Amino acid sequence: MSLTYWLFKNIQNYDIVHTNAIFSYPNLPAYWACQVNHIPYVVTPRGMLEPWALAYKAWKKNLYFSLLEKPALEKASCIHMLASTEAERIQPLGLKMPIEVVPNGIHREQFNIEHNPDIFYKQFPETRNKKLIIFLGRIDPKKGLDLLAIAFKAIHQQFQDMHLVIAGPDNVSYGTVIKQHLEEYRCLDAVTFTGILTGELKYAALAAARIYVAPSYSEGFSMSVLEGMAAGLPCVITTGCNFPEAAEVAKIVGINSEEIIEALVNLLKHPDQAKEMGDRARQFILEKYTWEQIAARMKAIYNKILSRQA
Repeated sequence: MSLTYWLFKNIQNYDIVHTNAIFSYPNLPAYWACQVNHIPYVVTPRGMLEPWALAYKAWKKNLYFSLLEKPALEKASCIHMLASTEAERIQPLGLKMPIEVVPNGIHREQFNIEHNPDIFYKQFPETRNKKLIIFLGRIDPKKGLDLLAIAFKAIHQQFQDMHLVIAGPDNVSYGTVIKQHLEEYRCLDAVTFTGILTGELKYAALAAARIYVAPSYSEGFSMSVLEGMAAGLPCVITTGCNFPEAAEVAKIVGINSEEIIEALVNLLKHPDQAKEMGDRARQFILEKYTWEQIAARMKAIYNKILSRQA
């Protein structure tokens, strides 16, 4: 109640409001306060309107969306989507409001310096002298780690020196499920679960890795995919990652273990081509996906909205 009170008391001090995520109660009073005070607002769903996301616990979401979220979204000045494919996939929802597509970005300065992989090896010594495949993200059902477990079983059988790094928080205890799969596949001893990595340790992990993989069923627009590419890694990502623009600098595969296996094997068998892919990916991200560029695009959208209010 204190947040609701504050919003209704102070929202008029702002020219525009930008909310992030949906299906979250704190957003509702923000919408209502903006509507009452005629303040324009922008909503970023961050992948939560993707078909996979809507199908997960669907009965709760359908009711909430119909009664509360959809009316609020249709009163927004625009919906901010992170990817062109995300914008396309919401069309069946029948929402009637402007849509703008602006992706996430990376901090260029973090990738203009050389990071020392030894920092990661010292923290996780079992990874030293191994060829590392890295997954960087939440340990969650939508991230496709069940597919990655199947894929790594095949990779480990062909390439005994490969080691999988699964780096990210496990807020829903899904890691237990994945570990059971890996144990069943007899490759758990070649997998390291690091927990969440931040700061220099995260960049050291990327520096230590040979390949980045994102086997997601659904994403808004993955920050870690950008980071993997900016680190110069050859990347294998699924169509669920919503990044078709990266097709020329990364391997985009279907959401199934067979295609993930094929892409990983190809990169491991052709290391020179893999390095070239990683170099091109890095250049691509630094040219088009820095926060300076993204901020300029968002500023233009805000100005366009405010000009309509004048």
